Amino acid sequence: MPTMPQKPQHRNGLLYLVVIALFVTAFFMISSAGKVPSQETNFGSFVEQVKEERVSKVTVVDNKINVELIDGSNQHFHKEAGTSIYEMLERAGIDKDVTLSLPIEIEDTEGSKFWRDMLIGFIPFLLIIGFFVFMMRSAQSSSNQAMSFGKSKAKLHDKKKQKQTFDDVAGCEEAKEELVEVVDFLKHPQKYRSIGAKIPKGVMLVGAPGTGKTLLARAVAGEADVPFFNISGSEFVEMFVGVGASRVRDLFTKAKRNAPCIIFIDEIDAVGRHRGAGMGGGHDEREQTLNQILTEMDGFETGTNVIVIAATNRPDILDPALLRPGRFDRRVVVDMPDVNARELILKVHARNKPLAKTVELRKIAKSTPGFTGADIENLMNEAAIMTAKTSKKTIGMRELEKSIEKVIMGPERKSKVLDKKEKKITAYHEVGHAVVGHMLPNCDPVHKISIISRGMSLGATWFMPEEDKYLRTKSKFEDELCSLLGGYTAEEVFFGEMTTGASNDLEKATKIARSMVTKYGMSELGPVIFGDSNEEVFLGKDFGHVKNYSEESAAKIDELIKKMLKNAHVRTKAIIVKNKKLIEKISEDLIKKETISREEFLKYFK
Repeated sequence: MPTMPQKPQHRNGLLYLVVIALFVTAFFMISSAGKVPSQETNFGSFVEQVKEERVSKVTVVDNKINVELIDGSNQHFHKEAGTSIYEMLERAGIDKDVTLSLPIEIEDTEGSKFWRDMLIGFIPFLLIIGFFVFMMRSAQSSSNQAMSFGKSKAKLHDKKKQKQTFDDVAGCEEAKEELVEVVDFLKHPQKYRSIGAKIPKGVMLVGAPGTGKTLLARAVAGEADVPFFNISGSEFVEMFVGVGASRVRDLFTKAKRNAPCIIFIDEIDAVGRHRGAGMGGGHDEREQTLNQILTEMDGFETGTNVIVIAATNRPDILDPALLRPGRFDRRVVVDMPDVNARELILKVHARNKPLAKTVELRKIAKSTPGFTGADIENLMNEAAIMTAKTSKKTIGMRELEKSIEKVIMGPERKSKVLDKKEKKITAYHEVGHAVVGHMLPNCDPVHKISIISRGMSLGATWFMPEEDKYLRTKSKFEDELCSLLGGYTAEEVFFGEMTTGASNDLEKATKIARSMVTKYGMSELGPVIFGDSNEEVFLGKDFGHVKNYSEESAAKIDELIKKMLKNAHVRTKAIIVKNKKLIEKISEDLIKKETISREEFLKYFK
């Protein structure tokens, strides 16, 4: 990596000169002010003191006579210009012998006076010059910033300080296998060229947030031991048109100079969205930036060992030209980790943390379905913080389990005290969820019930799957609808009215029912998809887009959603009425304990 040019030191020379002049002037002023103060007198008094032999020393400085007396005091008076001290004493009647015996010193001040006067007169001139130099340097700095506006903001990471390898990445073995070829090409490019093989110019990492896309890109650079340019897609786009394209050109120019190397563009969907989809001509700056990226990737020389790695969690909105062969022609999916992958990730993040012997990482991995690598890292960090707070030396299972709950639901809000009635309603609500879910075969097992406030909720019921599942059946969805309506129905049965506490449950249940009808074909309307599978509206492309189903079908969809929720409500009510006494018993115990574990909950059914 080329070293940065040093700033020339002569630019600061004038500033140093001004500072030195100020210090010299201050020294003169302080030195003159630091002398012993003298009392002003007249020539007559001086003559009387000479006659009385009280004078120990006389110093003549220009027209000023300084007199030092025997008692240590100082006096001074002024004489006429051109008159000698000897002539003055002779006219005053002092004997010539007495005058000659006086210790009279005459200081030559011509040289020091000349330099002092010149320095004092030169200081304003120096200050004016320094001011103009400062203004010119400020203007030059602003000019340099304006000229560097179109320069790339990519950060070149130091390989020695921040080197990461595939050993630091766990849980995505398939993705690592895909990227091994990239590493091998960067290390041994001639092996591939000799047989006529071409390595992909661009690799697109696709996965949910927190699954380790950036970490994988760093690991590729670390394994290949090559420079790593890191930039976010949003850093290309500025308010001025053309800046993004200029930064792309500058980035690829730097990369070619440092080849072989890796360019990593994070969140490429910030500039890689569909072109021509905006309203009123589109976002020209973003489209120009994307065009420049496409042009640069096409314009790579054959022997240029520069590989572009990009990451996104929205591959559905990327421009098709970005993904065609010759550009980002390889797509590596970084999927959510399964239970085995989560266990490996836990081991990676537990390397520098002291774990108790009783810790079972496999059990923790099973208790964290849906966790990404970032979630697991946060989980281990929270457990370490919790352990340090209690002054323990090792992290135990209790800290890890509490950290899981904190990551999912937020910290406990024990300061939020509920009155007796609200606490009772919350307890019956949560037990309603748990009992209904336990009675239905397709619901996940109950892990914990709590009426301690967390986040925005007053209580929580955790359902923890025993194993990872990738397919969901219609019967599972129907049972989950009943479980979600368990709290709502329990309030209806035991208190005769519903509260706002069921709002989030109803929202989830309605969303599941709508997806069953419009996405999964699990209704009387048959195997038909209604609407776009992409729920997010892409402004410009989808704005004003005509629905692919009629108003009559929309009415049927609404009717079927209501029917599904009504059937689930009837089933849920039957289960709660049948187990009314059991729910009352569990709820009363929950009010006392505030938390019921899975083992305690299962005892009620034995």
